[in-house]
Amino acid sequence: MIVDNDLLSIQQARILAENARAAQHALASFPQERLDAIVEAMAAAVEEQAEALAVMSHEETGYGRVQDKLAKNLFVCGQVREHLRGMQCVGVVGHDSLNRIMEVGVPVGVVAILSPSTSPVSTTAYAALIAIKSGNAAIVSPHPRAGRSIARVLDIMITAATAHGLPEGCLAYMGTVTASGTQELMQHAATSMVVVAGVPRMLSAARASGKPVIFGDTGNGPAFVERSADISRAAADIIRSKTFDNGIAPAAEQSVVVDGCIAQAMRTALEAHGAYFMTEAQALCLGELFFCADGRHRAGMVGVSAEVLARRAGFDIPQNTSVLVAERKYVSEADPYSRELLSPVLAFYVEDDWMHACEKCIELLLHARTAHTLVVHSSDDEVIRQFALRKPVGRMLVNTPASLGGMGMTTDLSPSMILGSGAVGGGITADNVSPRNLVYMRRIGYGRALQDGMLSTAPETVRAIADTMGLDISNTSTLQSLHRILAEAIRVMGTPADR
Repeated sequence: MIVDNDLLSIQQARILAENARAAQHALASFPQERLDAIVEAMAAAVEEQAEALAVMSHEETGYGRVQDKLAKNLFVCGQVREHLRGMQCVGVVGHDSLNRIMEVGVPVGVVAILSPSTSPVSTTAYAALIAIKSGNAAIVSPHPRAGRSIARVLDIMITAATAHGLPEGCLAYMGTVTASGTQELMQHAATSMVVVAGVPRMLSAARASGKPVIFGDTGNGPAFVERSADISRAAADIIRSKTFDNGIAPAAEQSVVVDGCIAQAMRTALEAHGAYFMTEAQALCLGELFFCADGRHRAGMVGVSAEVLARRAGFDIPQNTSVLVAERKYVSEADPYSRELLSPVLAFYVEDDWMHACEKCIELLLHARTAHTLVVHSSDDEVIRQFALRKPVGRMLVNTPASLGGMGMTTDLSPSMILGSGAVGGGITADNVSPRNLVYMRRIGYGRALQDGMLSTAPETVRAIADTMGLDISNTSTLQSLHRILAEAIRVMGTPADR
């Protein structure tokens, strides 16, 4: 029998969305404490299977390194879970007793989540945790390349969550995934928000859905090493970051921009930590292999080691090489090293001073358009401040490995597996996405008394305004409204005597 997968996927999206809407209505009544108990159970269940899931995702996708995928899985089940404990997302989340304003967190409803193939287990688990933590239903569209791994981690979480009272349908995933089905999920009336986590080819469709879109793309960010930096530490941080999961982490450096006066020292330091500077001929041979004619990453070139890349390009490298470096001068559409390579490969630029380096970093960030992370290695506070003020980027990291610092592992940023790219990148936030991004704040303001003397000193003004507007001041509510308007006007502008 011939099966139309598009139609099957579309129908499945509709059923899941409608079920999720009904289930979320029940979930919306859960207090934060009950949601937290479900989240704890989900995280604990994944933690028990963290290593098996790391192996499974590596075998299925061929991306990265098992030990680093395990580290990300444990990061979500450990550091992230600890961060979420005690966080108030729904119900009363703030109360200003002085100004008598109260804030109430309200779930957005049903969140459609597009999970990636690069970090399928950790990103999917994180997205599910923050959705339930904030009282939302979540429907996941798995990346086809990582469908089994994503389905497995979600099955584990659904089983644990259901056993702790999560309404059926609040956490689900599409079993038959097509572009048409995913578009139907995003466009469905029951869907309130779309989270695109590292699936850039679906961003246009997500934005066309008319729903708020959180876009967590990979970053294509540069690292600037300024003359006052600790050069050895900077080199070690960059290599550590770029080799983490073979360069596919969202915030990983894609290029290094170096202050001219320390360029040779930086080359030496990078080589001491495992970098190999390719000849121009080698860089050209490797560069030709990264992308297909239509611009997509070529199979077998993403998330693999430097040794594998060099072998495929036909040249030899020293035994302990962990990162390949291509020296470049210009940012160009024709140069593959100006693009995000998702592998342990870095472009290397030298600029005369920090001001020229600043311009080069801006050029690199705008070239990618969805770039969201920049790292600066420096001990000069004024240089750091100028970079912070001028860069079109969602997050700037200082003196830390970008892969780890961006996700909050080596910084105090919110620990997160989804790094927003902000308006420049096509999303609604540049935050390290957290449960707070999946709620809206309802604000309650208490009335305050009219200013003393208002009623006795301005009755003629009240009557004049009422006559002009054709209002009946014998109506008590109308009279009170006019008094409030006058009170506010006097508060802002003062009386004629004041002026």
